[in-house]
Amino acid sequence: MKNIVIAAGYATRLYPLTENFPKPLLKVGSQSILDRIIDDVDNIAAVDEHIIVTNHKFAHHFEAWANNRKEHNGNSTRKPISIIDDGTTTNETRLGAVRDLLLAIDQCHIDDDIMVLAADNILNFSFQGFVDFFKKKQTSIIMCHHEPEIYRLQRTGVIAVDENMRVLEMQEKPQQPISHWAVPPFYIYARKDLPLIRDCMNHGCGADAPGNLAHYLATRTPLHAWPMPGARFDIGSLDSLEEARQKFGKQ
Repeated sequence: MKNIVIAAGYATRLYPLTENFPKPLLKVGSQSILDRIIDDVDNIAAVDEHIIVTNHKFAHHFEAWANNRKEHNGNSTRKPISIIDDGTTTNETRLGAVRDLLLAIDQCHIDDDIMVLAADNILNFSFQGFVDFFKKKQTSIIMCHHEPEIYRLQRTGVIAVDENMRVLEMQEKPQQPISHWAVPPFYIYARKDLPLIRDCMNHGCGADAPGNLAHYLATRTPLHAWPMPGARFDIGSLDSLEEARQKFGKQ
């Protein structure tokens, strides 16, 4: 399994802090946001490589970060890290999360199961359970959590599921949500679904948000949803970054 981290955004809501520095590499306590993700996924035996997709403006920051991890960890059991530069330099010319994923699949010649993660969240649980659920279901899977607030559901993906957590329907930013199951930006796509993914842009799949692909696949292949066993912290603004630093800074 390849771990593909989408980190090609420009984080304009955190300007001026991220005007010349990528949000995933901002420190929260002693570690960057991205280091927290990679340290956890490194311990998952099924994953054999990390692929970080970024833009041209920030690619050198991620290259330096990857080299620093390699120097720090030496020849330990750490998984190799590849950096993909999507060639864009501004928020206006960004490719979007789905096109960035397709670029990684193409450039790395991926023919494997893939875990796809956003690079701007901190979790208080491990992705190991997510991978275990994938092995159990033998289908592509998404993550979900119960969201009681309607206004929050209107700003994210929302799913309806059956008693076995198979996805029956998925909405993207609905005005009238079909359930209280919200979908955070974490996915595992089975190797057998790669042909559908490679062809998605030819069939109207949106490119901007990672949830666009899950929404597209929901009507074309079986999907199951794994309820998060803990909490996540989405860092999308200066206020939320400061809150994260207060909450996680001493960990």
